[in-house]
Amino acid sequence: MVISDKKFVAVSYDLFVGDEGEEQELMEQAPKEAPLKFTFGLGMMIESFEKGLEGKAVGEKFDFTIEPQDAYGDYEDGRVVELDKAIFEVDGKFDTDMIFEGNTVPMMDAEGNRMNGTILEISKDKVKMDFNHPLAGERLHFVGEVLEVRDATPEEIAVATMPHSCGGGCCGDCGDGDCGGGCSGCGCGEH
Repeated sequence: MVISDKKFVAVSYDLFVGDEGEEQELMEQAPKEAPLKFTFGLGMMIESFEKGLEGKAVGEKFDFTIEPQDAYGDYEDGRVVELDKAIFEVDGKFDTDMIFEGNTVPMMDAEGNRMNGTILEISKDKVKMDFNHPLAGERLHFVGEVLEVRDATPEEIAVATMPHSCGGGCCGDCGDGDCGGGCSGCGCGEH
């Protein structure tokens, strides 16, 4: 059986980022003990990631690169914003448990769109946040192995097609590139 639409897939991989010809940085791993699992062809992963796996069978190795425009787009300076510190207050006090430099927090814009923002800096009355996907502007180089391919169950297909309201995933695509986080979660691109 090979990877195709509505197949349940489990893969192990190493994800490297960086330009070709330069030393690449290991960004993330999905080891055999904790593989990435998803239902293929239902929009859970970015399209270019699925293209790199399509037609492969259990035991097959893969090694492919995805350019930024086919992954999370270019890094946009306009997605770095300063917000009033007051919006991060809980019961009149600044929320230091959640709002600290380096933390990624779920946010919502004026239209109700959910997105994740990484806190870059906290000043006297502003919080500087980056709403670019953590992998925006990066070339993604995946090296791994297909561990499992089988028909997805009706329950797995139902879960894969349910609307989500979370954010992130290195292989997932939340549509507008605002999601953040790592490759963990359900693999929907929204964890």
